[in-house]
Amino acid sequence: MTMHPWLHFKTITKHKLMVMHYCFRIGLYKQGLLHDLSKYTPSEFLVGCKYYQGNRSPNNAEREDTGVSTAWLHHKGRNKHHYEHWVDYSINDPEHVIMGAQMPRKYVAEMVMDRIAASRTYRGRAYTDGDPYAYFSRSKDVLTMHPETKRELDKVLRMLEKKGEPYTFRYLRYLLKKGDY
Repeated sequence: MTMHPWLHFKTITKHKLMVMHYCFRIGLYKQGLLHDLSKYTPSEFLVGCKYYQGNRSPNNAEREDTGVSTAWLHHKGRNKHHYEHWVDYSINDPEHVIMGAQMPRKYVAEMVMDRIAASRTYRGRAYTDGDPYAYFSRSKDVLTMHPETKRELDKVLRMLEKKGEPYTFRYLRYLLKKGDY
């Protein structure tokens, strides 16, 4: 398998800068600056170089090849804008059922920016404001996500699809000023 360090670097940097731009637009300056820095660590970057394809996440190619994505396991544990970061088991349930904990709003907002940037990165000129919702809706019924987090994400991605970025970003700025739930 051919390594593609330069192409992978360009893709993750384009994505990171796009998320940073979007985060800045809604007032998440620190999160914008720090977004996805773990992608530049050897445990994520080298896997990305090996499985780079340019039109989808290299983590999926790693999963197909080995049965698990070690880069993803590393990434989700260090990046709070992924709902998987917030998955734990319930100590109140006798079966210790795996459940999603509610995400703070600032990370839900960053997750929205991440999904927009990922859709723009991989869809290119074919991108529409409905793409992030379409991607989410394909699996939303089986995600281990807190119901309130899922409801909020669904609402914001539908808003993006129907009303566009300017309206949705104004809404997110308003929501973030209110603080957490």
